Amino acid sequence: MSRIKICGLKRAEDIEIVNKYKPDYIGFVFSKSPRQVDFDKAKMLKELLDKDIKAVGVFVNEPIELIQRLCRSRIIDMVQLHGDEDEEYIKKLRAVIKCRIIKAVRVKSTEQILEEEHKKCDFLLLDTYNKNAYGGSGKKFNWDLIPGELVKKYFLAGGLDSNNVEQAIKKLHPFCVDVSSSVETDGFKDEEKVKEIIEKVRSVS
Repeated sequence: MSRIKICGLKRAEDIEIVNKYKPDYIGFVFSKSPRQVDFDKAKMLKELLDKDIKAVGVFVNEPIELIQRLCRSRIIDMVQLHGDEDEEYIKKLRAVIKCRIIKAVRVKSTEQILEEEHKKCDFLLLDTYNKNAYGGSGKKFNWDLIPGELVKKYFLAGGLDSNNVEQAIKKLHPFCVDVSSSVETDGFKDEEKVKEIIEKVRSVS
């Protein structure tokens, strides 16, 4: 069964929603974004979060020291690298944290995904390529580019919503589906949309 991550939480009201419907993961965005949170805000939100839900910190080319501090403070349970972080960066990060690492791939080709699989991360996150942004486009990419021989487990992002998430899970069997803007209304997390997509993910056996 695929898991689900609700990304981009920034308010106590968002935490109340996820605590009620229990996704497997939530995401705190530390890079520049309308959903960006800082250390203190993330700390406050994590203290409100149900202990069974894992918090993922989302970073774009951030100093390793920031990630290390967040992991050591147990504000985040996993790290998502969504920028240009290379193998050397991941090696240095691994030396100072125990959190598992997700490396995002802004998908251009099958060959690119297979190449990224060799990085020393625990998971990949497959997202839509946008030359003007590192993520959060809300647009779907061509799922046929995902190689059938991919061994590393992956999070699937990019344009997933309640209308296509079941199809995505049945076709691709990702480890986890990752949504953000599709469960929002006017830029804020919408309880009904969160409830609907989690129920749909859970319904796929």
